[in-house]
Amino acid sequence: MMNRDVASGALLIAGAAAGVVVMGLHPTAHGLMSAESGRHLTQLNVLVHGLALAAVPMVFLGLLGLCRRLGPSDLATAGLVAYGWGCVAVMSAAVASGFVAPEVIARLASEGGATMPESLLAYTGLWNKEFAKVNVVATSVAIVLFSATMLRRGRLSRAAGAFGAVAGGVISILFFAGHLTLDLHGFRFVTFAQSAWLVWVGALLCRVNRV
Repeated sequence: MMNRDVASGALLIAGAAAGVVVMGLHPTAHGLMSAESGRHLTQLNVLVHGLALAAVPMVFLGLLGLCRRLGPSDLATAGLVAYGWGCVAVMSAAVASGFVAPEVIARLASEGGATMPESLLAYTGLWNKEFAKVNVVATSVAIVLFSATMLRRGRLSRAAGAFGAVAGGVISILFFAGHLTLDLHGFRFVTFAQSAWLVWVGALLCRVNRV
């Protein structure tokens, strides 16, 4: 049991850290279209989204361990399902942004600025943004549900539970109120806030002394 908790905690920390690295290195669409830096940034774009795709199952497995650590609970199970829903959305967004968009840009360059590839790039961007919206809502709700379970059962840390409930709730409220736009800066805010909770919970799971 202890080894499983440590493994789950390590996965949460590693996955959250990978997410922070991805958002820190994520190039902008303007940079990808630049004639000077476009080729280098396109390669970086593929790498960071590949890392993002690798991080998704790591975090999900870590949360599965958290769900087991918290014990049988409808709230925790619902949290895991909600996070899994968000994982599907963010993987779709990563594929669109990290792999489909560079192919469209390459076609745009080869055809000398044709109108159709520009439209396809905009279309891909819209898919990416809408998948990101689903991810933000689903993962924020999941964090609230996990945190509510922690507070209700007094497991791991009430402080971490309170932080997760507040962070997930604030992100959801800002999003539905229209104050959180999911451009690169907005998604970075969400990623950093959620990663802070994931690292905190991961560290708690890694502790040798039971909490």
